Amino acid sequence: MNYYTNVNIEKIYFIRYNLVGDFMYSIKNNVSNTYIIKNSKFITYLYKIDNQIDIKNILNDLNKKYKDATHICFGYILDNQEKCSDDKEPNGTAGLPILNVLKQNNLNHVIAIVIRYFGGIKLGTGGLSRAYSESAIQALNKTKIIELEEGYLIEIEFDYNQTKLIDYMLYNKEIINKLYNHNTIYQFYLSKEELDFIPELEKVAIHLSIKDKIMIEKKISIDI
Repeated sequence: MNYYTNVNIEKIYFIRYNLVGDFMYSIKNNVSNTYIIKNSKFITYLYKIDNQIDIKNILNDLNKKYKDATHICFGYILDNQEKCSDDKEPNGTAGLPILNVLKQNNLNHVIAIVIRYFGGIKLGTGGLSRAYSESAIQALNKTKIIELEEGYLIEIEFDYNQTKLIDYMLYNKEIINKLYNHNTIYQFYLSKEELDFIPELEKVAIHLSIKDKIMIEKKISIDI
């Protein structure tokens, strides 16, 4: 019987370039934050996203969870796609400030959703814009920004008796999946610069393959 160990699997994120050719960035972890101003409550969620299905599912789930909210506004960047929604707030006072926070931090494959519960005191258009922007900024302060680089998803199959050797060879690699059956299968990431390591692994592998060309997190991350 096949079974997977309880390994935290990070999603795969692709690269996006800005106008000067620099790498774009993403967030390391999904986070949430609550910000209250003049009795209005702003609940912010930041999610890493991989495709439009992720966006649809996240928005559907939050709309169900916060069906009594006054507004559910969002902004996202996915590859070269950008979108934002004011959800009946005055035009340009909610979705755009949220989106601008993502853009100012060069983020990609990220959606920010801000749920507002009106507290009875109007904030004005300027106050609304600042509140939605501040909500997104505070949420960002709870995670890390990571740089993306070109990499590959590698799968290696090997005899169980080689486990200690493989673990030693991959001691500084993030193993994202482990499958135990007749043989053992590991999945992990290699950067483009680490592909020279493959011939050494092939010497002890029953089978080794490159499953996908992807963008992966660089090992050096920066705090916001």
